[in-house]
Amino acid sequence: MRKITEAGDLKGKRVILRASLNVPVQDGVVRNNYRIMRALPTLRYLHEMGAKTIIIAHIGREKNETLKPVYEELEKYIPIHWGGVIGGQQFASRVELMGNGDFLLAENLRQDDREKTNDFAFAKSIAFYGDVYVNDAFANVHRSHASMNALAKILPAYVGLNVSEEIAQLQKVMKPEHPALLMLGGAKFETKMPLIEKYLHTYDKVFVGGALANDIFKAKGFEVGESMVSAEPITAATFLTDEKLLVPLDVIVEGPNGKRTTTPDDVRPTEKIFDAGPQTVEMLKKLIAGAKTVLWNGPFGNYEAGYTASTEATVTALADASAFSVVGGGDTVAAIEKLEVHNRLGFVSTGGGAMLEYLEYGSTPQLDLLK
Repeated sequence: MRKITEAGDLKGKRVILRASLNVPVQDGVVRNNYRIMRALPTLRYLHEMGAKTIIIAHIGREKNETLKPVYEELEKYIPIHWGGVIGGQQFASRVELMGNGDFLLAENLRQDDREKTNDFAFAKSIAFYGDVYVNDAFANVHRSHASMNALAKILPAYVGLNVSEEIAQLQKVMKPEHPALLMLGGAKFETKMPLIEKYLHTYDKVFVGGALANDIFKAKGFEVGESMVSAEPITAATFLTDEKLLVPLDVIVEGPNGKRTTTPDDVRPTEKIFDAGPQTVEMLKKLIAGAKTVLWNGPFGNYEAGYTASTEATVTALADASAFSVVGGGDTVAAIEKLEVHNRLGFVSTGGGAMLEYLEYGSTPQLDLLK
């Protein structure tokens, strides 16, 4: 990868930095600044090199969402100004006023539909303001958007320190030290099934929890009641009988008669599986304690609905273990944030879907542009 540290003299040059600033905001205030903290090494490097850095990013899913709260958070760490919408009069004026080492944050890219359609003309309108392009948004490297793809074809393109670190750490777990344990949770079986198939050949044990496990229970002929399952059944999957594949030993369900803990083959038609049970947690604790490498993506319960017990107990066990660990996925990282154990884990990825795609393919089209 062409790292920004290899770009030569950047003093006075305008650098377009695609950062990952899609952070949770509540009542106009950033509630979790982990991705912002991970962006700081590249930002500080560009400041020290005397570059004039224009930061571009997106936030949220709605077009009216703004990066203003992120700007206010960044003000605590770097000399930054608000640029507003790219191409506007305010933005152009601010660019002209930039001094060496300054930063300018542009408004949410996804306020313009052309960002998500990878529109080349939109990318050119951004490139107009820069001499160099840096991609430091690992959480988006699986998305072929204008700021991630087309822009890298117009300007001299480099990878930032965050993306470089993500790749280095993920490469370690792609060739793990044994015994190795892979844990997958969350939903969207179709995106994670290839990973299960691939890493059953590489890892000693692969545990599947969360809504993903419901598909396996159903394929085995168990009643899953009203639990979340994929539209397409996985009954033909060859890994269903693999001895390395593990699923929850017990589950927490809720139905008309309330909440209870039971075995996966004892779920009633009116019940819904919400989390893995205590026996499962004990199994995972033993596996983690005996592992040298642990790779984990996705929670084991409906985390946003308050079913956090199995995920948080597993986070604690991993933090207490000696294994090298790499963890990613929104709610998994939320649990790590809540328990404040970042420093006791090997590496916490800023990407969810991006992490999965890299682990499956070893690259993405966006990363290929930076080689």
